Amino acid sequence: MNSSLVGNQSGRPFCLLAISYLETINFCLLEVVIIVFLMVLIISGNIIVIFVFHCAPLLNHHTTSYFIQTMAYADLLVGVSCLVPSLSLLHYPIVLSESLVCQIFGYVVSVLKSVSMASLACISIDRYIAITKPLTYNTLVTPWRLRICILTIWLYSCLVFLPSFHWGKPGYHGDVFQWCASSWNTDAYFTLFIVVMLYAPAAFIVCFTYFNIFRICQQHTKEINERRVRFSSQDGEAGEAQPCPDKRYAMVLFRITSVFYILWLPYIIYFLLESSNVYSNRVASFLTTWLAISNSFCNCVIYSLSNSVFQKGLKRLSGAICASCARQRVAKDSSTSRSKRSSNGCHV
Repeated sequence: MNSSLVGNQSGRPFCLLAISYLETINFCLLEVVIIVFLMVLIISGNIIVIFVFHCAPLLNHHTTSYFIQTMAYADLLVGVSCLVPSLSLLHYPIVLSESLVCQIFGYVVSVLKSVSMASLACISIDRYIAITKPLTYNTLVTPWRLRICILTIWLYSCLVFLPSFHWGKPGYHGDVFQWCASSWNTDAYFTLFIVVMLYAPAAFIVCFTYFNIFRICQQHTKEINERRVRFSSQDGEAGEAQPCPDKRYAMVLFRITSVFYILWLPYIIYFLLESSNVYSNRVASFLTTWLAISNSFCNCVIYSLSNSVFQKGLKRLSGAICASCARQRVAKDSSTSRSKRSSNGCHV
C-alpha cells in the first residue's frame, strides 16, 4: 500500500512540504527532489572515498582509517536506503505494509547513523591514546582489537535501537510515510534511553578527548618552540614556530566530528522537544531529518579537502580512470582504422 495516498480522501498525495505539490503531477515534487539529490550525492561521494582508500595504501597507515572506512560504508548504506522513501513518494508499489516499511526504514537509518556517531567517538579515543601514550600505542591498538571494536559498534548500534519496533519512534523520523507522521509517536522514556545510551556518551567522549588532545598539542608546541628558540639563539639563527604534527591530523578529524554534530543538532533538539510534547511540526521534522542525513555526504567532502594523502590518492584514482579511458579510446580508434583499411582493400 502506498504511503502517499493512505488516508487521503481528496486523492492528493501526502506531502509534508505542501508548497511542493503541483496539480499537474501526482507526487510530492520538492520532497522527491531533495531526497533523490541527497541520495545521488551520498552514494557517489562515499563510493569514491571507498575506492580511494583501496587505491592509496598510505591512507591505511593510520589506524583511524579503519573507522573512516566504517563510516564510509555506513554512509553509503544510508544513501542506498534513501531509495525506499524515494520509491514511496513516486507511488512505486510496496509489497510490505506501510507501517512495517516505515519502522524498518527508521530502524536501519538510525543504526547506520549510530555507527557513524560511535566511530567518531572511537576515532577521538584512538587519537587521544596516540598522543598520551605514543610509546605503547602500537601494543595497545592492534588490528584485531580494531576489528573487534568495529564489530562491537555494529552490534551495539543494532541492539540500542531494537526496542523501537515496540517502544516508539527511534532517533529518526521517516515522515515521508504518512503512518510515520500520524501514527508512530515518540516516547519520552525511549528518547531518554537513546540519549543516555548513545548521544550523551558519544558527545562526552568527543568533547573530553579533543579538549585534551588540543591542550597537549598546544603544550608540546610551546615546549618545542622554546627549545628551538633557545638553541637557535645560541647558534645566532632565528627559529621558526613549528606546529605539533599530531594536531594537523587531529584537526581534520575534529572538523568531521564538528560538522556531524552541527548538522545533527537541530534534529536532536527537535527530537527532544517532540518527545516531551513541547513542539511538533511535520515540516520541521522533515527538514531537520534530511539535514542530518546530508552529513553522510559531508564526511567525504571534508576528508577529501583536508587530508593531503587522500588528495594524492584521489588524483591517482582519477589518473588511472583517465588512463584507462585513453587506452580504450586508442584501441577503438586503431580498430576503426584497421577496419577502414581492410574495407578499402576489398574495393581495390
